[in-house]
Amino acid sequence: MSAYEWLIGTRYLRSTHRRGFVSFVALMSVCGLMLGVATLIVVLSVMNGFVRRQSEVQAAVPYIESQAMFAHGTAMAGANVRGVLPEEERTATGLAQHLVSGHLDDLTAGSYAIILGSALAHELHTGVGDTVVLIAPEGTATPTGVVPRMRRFRVVGLFNSGMYEFDRGLALVHLEDAARLFRRSGEVTGLRLAFADPLRAPILVREVARRVSQQLGAPGFYVTDWTQNHANFFRSIEITKSMLFFILLILVAVAAFNIVATLVMIVKEKQTDIAILRTLGAAPRNVLLTFAVQGVLIGLAGTLAGAALGTLLSDNLETLVAGLERLLGTQFLDARVYYMSDLPAYVELVDVLRVCTVALVLCVLATIYPAWRAARTAPAEALRHE
Repeated sequence: MSAYEWLIGTRYLRSTHRRGFVSFVALMSVCGLMLGVATLIVVLSVMNGFVRRQSEVQAAVPYIESQAMFAHGTAMAGANVRGVLPEEERTATGLAQHLVSGHLDDLTAGSYAIILGSALAHELHTGVGDTVVLIAPEGTATPTGVVPRMRRFRVVGLFNSGMYEFDRGLALVHLEDAARLFRRSGEVTGLRLAFADPLRAPILVREVARRVSQQLGAPGFYVTDWTQNHANFFRSIEITKSMLFFILLILVAVAAFNIVATLVMIVKEKQTDIAILRTLGAAPRNVLLTFAVQGVLIGLAGTLAGAALGTLLSDNLETLVAGLERLLGTQFLDARVYYMSDLPAYVELVDVLRVCTVALVLCVLATIYPAWRAARTAPAEALRHE
């Protein structure tokens, strides 16, 4: 490409004379492409946010878990009770990072303290400082019959994980208190493993479980991971992500092909200039490259601006959504319906590169026809009425 082709192509985009409308149309093409690319990146980032990678934390946390009935006044609800060791729980990626009141250290052995999920506490009409009665599913045999095994626990904290399944269906107590309540002295019901790469959990869990089973000489462990516990949920997200990519790609295609209209207008306006260039010795190839430069620059500017805007919005999406909810006095995600109250977003470089590549390819394709039409301009025909 010669220097004059680049010079003329960029100058036509900066038209400031009485025909500056062409520059305005070019700017609108850039804005349309930017919004299309940004929208696609934000939507894909939201889909990624539901399976976001955690920090590199590795831990093995023993626990005792069983179902129980909770009672506070006239309110009753069923949920899972998980006995944990506070010092071990803090090392794992989990509910320890989502406490909204109280501390894990408040769960001391023999204190019969409990930390409730926020939705469970709301259903029981209780809060920090209140007491709730836990009723174990196994009763105690007495001469008069089986008597329910009950224990009063003091609420010392609340957690809000953003997942309704946990906030409504789980409570934390000390491991020893759970062992006394469920009569599991000296044994635990499970071991939670946290890996640096959660996406490898299906493979790593089975490898670790096999080694532990061989060392203990006790086969028959039940092994599960997050992909099995929420298989349908994440499978639906993956399918939705693929569908939304192609659906929203239409927005990018529409914005990209707006470049066709922009360049056709420029070619129509510059008929005389094209004729003069041809009479001065410019070949059709030189004219084609001159107008191709404009389309590529419009596409490059819109794509880069859209990638930057989409990444910025995705990184701050939770803050923006929370601000809109406070401003409008509404809640976009009802945890009872969507099973989560937050809208996470995680930008993956692969998705950004894929969107930008497709957008640039569409923009290049959109420049072919107008540039080809400009290259076929006949000088004599263009100068006939000049």
